[in-house]
Amino acid sequence: MKIIDWYILKRYLATFFVMLIMFIPIGIVIDVSEKINRMLENKVAFKLIAIYYADFTVYFANLLFPIFLFLSIIWFTSKLANNTEIVAILSSGISFTRFLRPYLMGATIVSVLALAMGFFFLPKASKGFNDFRYQYLTRKETRQSTDVYKQISPTQVIYVSNFIYSNKSGSNFNLETYKGDQLVSLETANGIVWNEKEKNYTLSGYTKRVIGKMEDVITKEPQRTVKLNFLPDDLTPTVYAAETMTYPELKRFIARERSRGSSNLNAYLVVLYKKFTIPVSAFILTIIAVAVSSMKRRGGMGINLAIGIALAFTFVFFDKVFGTLAEKSTFSPLLATWIPNLVFGILAFYLLRNAKR
Repeated sequence: MKIIDWYILKRYLATFFVMLIMFIPIGIVIDVSEKINRMLENKVAFKLIAIYYADFTVYFANLLFPIFLFLSIIWFTSKLANNTEIVAILSSGISFTRFLRPYLMGATIVSVLALAMGFFFLPKASKGFNDFRYQYLTRKETRQSTDVYKQISPTQVIYVSNFIYSNKSGSNFNLETYKGDQLVSLETANGIVWNEKEKNYTLSGYTKRVIGKMEDVITKEPQRTVKLNFLPDDLTPTVYAAETMTYPELKRFIARERSRGSSNLNAYLVVLYKKFTIPVSAFILTIIAVAVSSMKRRGGMGINLAIGIALAFTFVFFDKVFGTLAEKSTFSPLLATWIPNLVFGILAFYLLRNAKR
């Protein structure tokens, strides 16, 4: 690598990480100001708060990753342009494509970090972030999912009226077993609790009704321990369950849900595909940012930053809209997660051609 490559690459990475270091504390301060009363009410230990904000840092950085990357590149490239450094580089005989090379090297490093974070680190941070929020920061009545109705096998369907995340317990549990379209048995319980060590459930106020041709057979027990074909993750919100799994865990989980004919499969697939689309977006956003900010403008850096902010938020808007569309409809999750990259990839190609001229 030449000196100019090292110069641009160091500026690329340094500005990006400084941008993270600058904005993450702002996010933490805003979050503390909103939640400090709830933490004091629940007497949360300082150690737990420290762990929560460590998870919050990873969660927040991943959430705003495209904006941070885009603005950092526009910032330092605009400074190069305003100091006529880019004019000097290109006047020396270096082509615009060659000038872009260290930027793509930086995008490669950032995308590898984003890929590793999405595969292994973000799920753990998401779990810690959401568990703390449900346990300490939300009101009691919102710490639970309600009216969970889920197919766990081709012949069995479960229903839980309430499920609490913190202690893995629920109330008003039903297990329906079918043969064809006929109900053959119905098992109910007033309460259900997951036993982590034994990997089974304890049902309290248990009743089983077997549907007969002439009359039903009813069995009642005050308490019963059983193994059932579902995990507590199946009773949590779909996106929450998917976001807290590493890549191998999520792949196994999706395979199990697909065999069950789950109606929430699209939500899980959106989370899976985004683990790949976010790293790829680093290259697309880098090219757009360089093309937009490499020209010295009359309005200076402010014009470039304004354009950058508009494009960055448009990208995030596209990402959220199409992701939600896939989760809530039959729209292809693969297409929905890649549309923002495809649209902005075309824009990057167009802007790059104009920048070369």
